[in-house]
Formats: sequence, C-alpha cells, structure tokens
Amino acid sequence: MFSKVSGPVRLADRVAAMLSEEIESGRLAEGDKLPTEVELVKQMGVSRTVVREAVSRLRNAGLVEPRQGLGVFVMPRRTRPLDLEAGDTQSKVLQIVEVRRAMEGEAAHLAATRATPDDLARMRQALDAIDAAVAAGGDGVDEDLAFHQSIAESTGNTVMVSTVRYLGEVLRSGIRVTRANEARRGDFIEAVRQEHHAILAAIESGDADAARDAVRRHMKRAASRLQDADEGFWNRTEGIHVDLDPTP
Repeated sequence: MFSKVSGPVRLADRVAAMLSEEIESGRLAEGDKLPTEVELVKQMGVSRTVVREAVSRLRNAGLVEPRQGLGVFVMPRRTRPLDLEAGDTQSKVLQIVEVRRAMEGEAAHLAATRATPDDLARMRQALDAIDAAVAAGGDGVDEDLAFHQSIAESTGNTVMVSTVRYLGEVLRSGIRVTRANEARRGDFIEAVRQEHHAILAAIESGDADAARDAVRRHMKRAASRLQDADEGFWNRTEGIHVDLDPTP
C-alpha cells in the first residue's frame, strides 16, 4: 500500500504527510483501520519510533483515534485543531515560545491581582514538583505545565484557564524540546529555576507589570537558550516522541 520513505526531510513528517493524504483523499475512509505499526514499519522502511510520531501527529490533527486493543481508526471529518507538528523543528519551537510569552504573560499579569493564598500555595507546590522531577532524572515537562496552568487558574477567568490548558497540551512537544535543551547544562537548569521563582515572587507581591515582565523575560531567555543549541541537539530532537491530547 505504501512505498519506502527516504530523503532529507524528517521521516516522521513524510510518513505523516503520506498517511494524511490517504485519509484526505478518501482512500482511507471514516472508520477504516490503519495498517498496524508493524505493517507500516515494513511497508515504509522506517523505525517504529518514526511511525509512532507520525501517528501521534495524525491524532493531534483529529484525523485518527486509537482504540485500546483494536488499533488506530480514521475519524469523521471535522474542524481540525491546531497543526503544530509539521515543519522545521527549531523555527516551530521558537514560534511556540512566542505564543506562550503572549498568553502566559497576560495570565501572570492578572494572577498578580487576583491570586488567593490557596492559589499561591499551589504555585509554590508546582515549583517544588519541578525540582523533585528534575532531581529524580525526569524532564519536568508535566510539572512545568502544571506551574503555568496554576497561574492561569488563579486568574478566575475560565476562558483563560481553558485556553492555557489547551495550548499547554498542544504545545507539549515544544515544551519538551525546550526542557531537553535546558537539561544539557547545569547553569541552564538553575537559570530556569530562578526565572520560575521570579515569576512567583512578582505574583506574590501583587505587582502585575512585574509578573508579566518576568514571564516575558523567562520566555525570551528560553528562546535564546534554544538559539544557542548546536545542530547535534536539533538532530536529536527528531527522536522525541510526544503523545498529545489537545482536548481542553
């Protein structure tokens, strides 16, 4: 059914594009089951990691749905969620940082004037959880997301909360790449820790402008750290597999 995949373009991009074309063209129709992972590996001549990443992208785009013990099936056509997987990894991740700077900066601005003592306690717990995850050898992605989501929740704005939660899930792959880059160096890890604590300190002080500036500074520095990463790091990001669930 499928031909071998090769060439300079990222393999996961090409596999995802080929599968998408089968679905968009109707050759794989609503309710059809995709070939198994083993079959796709054999037909396309790629690794299981590449196939998993490609299928994850289709799931992100709302094209397919995995069903426990049955396989992966084509979904009914509907409005597609944001497609943030295709394209050059470095430029895409930097764009993700820009989106987060705008959205999360405003969330912190509101949180500084609205957060309750319980909200602040949850933020502190989230920062402690990041430290614990890193100390245990984890990447801290879930804990990082929880910190920024706790800020949004403290605004009391349900639309803000839902939007930040949605973006957090959709942008998880970019956050994972960002934290993988920061984990390369001890000074990066400490810098991120200090930036997070500066955000919390500004919110705790009730200084809305300082809170917004702290988030923007954090995101600007995250982008700078990414731009300093060498080609070897970006090549390794192709092996990062993220199972996204963009449901708000």
